Amino acid sequence: MKLRMIKIGSTAALLVGFLLLHPWSVADLAAMPLIQRITLPNKLVLLLAEEHSLPFVTIQMIIEAGSRLDPAGKEGLANLTARGLMLGTSKWSAVDLNETLDFMGAAMGVSASKDNASISLRVLKKDLEKGFGLFLDALTASTFPEEELKKEVKKILGAIQSVEEQPMEVAEQAFYKALFPDGPYGHPVEGSKGSVATLSSREVARFYKTHYHPNNAVLAVVGDITLEEVKTRLVPLLLNWPIGETAKPTFNPAFAKGPETMRINRDIAQANIIIGGIGIERANPDFYALTVMNYILGGGGFGSRLMDEIRVKRGLAYSVSSFFDAKKYSGSFQVVLQTKNVSAKEAISLALKQIEMIRQEPVSEEALRRAQNYLVGSFPLRFDTQGKLAGFLTQIEYYGLGLDYAEKYPALIKSISREDVLRVARKYLQPDPALRVVVGNLKEAGLETPDNK
Repeated sequence: MKLRMIKIGSTAALLVGFLLLHPWSVADLAAMPLIQRITLPNKLVLLLAEEHSLPFVTIQMIIEAGSRLDPAGKEGLANLTARGLMLGTSKWSAVDLNETLDFMGAAMGVSASKDNASISLRVLKKDLEKGFGLFLDALTASTFPEEELKKEVKKILGAIQSVEEQPMEVAEQAFYKALFPDGPYGHPVEGSKGSVATLSSREVARFYKTHYHPNNAVLAVVGDITLEEVKTRLVPLLLNWPIGETAKPTFNPAFAKGPETMRINRDIAQANIIIGGIGIERANPDFYALTVMNYILGGGGFGSRLMDEIRVKRGLAYSVSSFFDAKKYSGSFQVVLQTKNVSAKEAISLALKQIEMIRQEPVSEEALRRAQNYLVGSFPLRFDTQGKLAGFLTQIEYYGLGLDYAEKYPALIKSISREDVLRVARKYLQPDPALRVVVGNLKEAGLETPDNK
C-alpha cells in the first residue's frame, strides 16, 4: 500500500478537524465486509468482499508487472503493455471493446505503477457474465495490434512532452533519477521519449508472456455477488488461464549518497522544491511509527510542523508536505513545496530545521494523540467505495498484511509512543538529506551556478 500521506488543503483540513472532534473507533470498522480468500489451482489468489447495497460488481486485478521490470533501454515497456490490454483481442477490436462497455454502462481501465500493472472492471450485476468475459479476454487474449500500439505510443509521447512542461513533475523525475542511479525505480513509469519511441509490438508481447500469469496476480471481487456465485460464475472462467513460469525480479540497492543539490533553470514565478532521500519498503516493521512521525512533521496538513512553520507563520508557501513512498522495495522520503523564487533558500532552510528538530526531541503528547486520532479516524475512508475496497484488498494481499489488517491497524497506530517517533526520526531522517531538487528561476532564487546560466 502506498504510504503517500494526504496533501491536505482547505477542504481536507475541515475533515481533519471533524475527525479529531469525532474520532472513529474500532467499532466503525464493523462496516468492513467479511473478506474471503481463495487460492485457485492455477495459483491465482482471489479475494471476495460481499457488498449488496448497490447492484454493481467491481473487479480489480494487480499483476507484478510494473515499470521496475522494464529492461534497460526499454523504459516504458510495462506501461505500454498494460495499456495494450485494451487495444484489441482475438475476439474484439479496440473500438468494439469500448463500444460494448459503453453500451452496458460498464467501465474497464488499465494502468501501471512502478511495482504493478492493474486492470479493473465495474459492471452492473445483470451484465456480469458479459462484462467479466470482456475483462478476461483483455487479460488473457490481447493481440497487441501493431497499428494500435503505434497510436498508443504517440499518446504516451504526448503525455511525456506535457510532463516536461510541469515544473513539479520535472522536479520529481529528477529526484527519482538521482535517488535511484541505474535502479529500477529511477525512471518514470511512462519511460522517456527515446525509450518509448523504440518499443515494438514484439517486445510488448514478450513482456506480456513473461509476466502476465495467474500465479503472479491477485484478483479482488467486491459488490453484489456471493461466494457461491463467484465459484460458479467466475472461477470456471479463471481456471482457463494457465499457470506460467514467472521471472524472478531483482532490485539494485544502489541509492544516492548525497548530499547533492540539483538545480534546473525555468523562467517561472515559483520555485518547485523536493528535499529527501531513501525511504522504506512496505514490509518494514517501522512503517506505523513512521506514519505517525510523518503526520506530525509534514503529512498532517495544517496540523503539521512544516505547514505551520513555512506557511502559517511566514507565508512562504501555499502548500508544503512530506511523505514516505513505501513500495515493494525501499522507496523514497520527500518534502515537497512551492515558494517564490526569492524565498527558496529560506524555505529550504526552514524545512531542514524542522527535520532536525523532530530528530532531536520527543514530540508532545498532544501532537502524538492528534496524529493517532486522525490516522485511525480517517482509515475507513480508504475503503468506503467498491473501487477503493477492491484496491485495498489487492494491496493487503500483495504486501502480505493479512485479512485482519483493517482490524489490526488502529491498535498498531495507537501503540506508537513518543519514544518510537523519536527513534524512527533519528533512524530514517538524515540531518542533511541526500537530495535537494530546485526547479525555478535560479537567478532570482540566488542558486545560479556557471553550469545553470
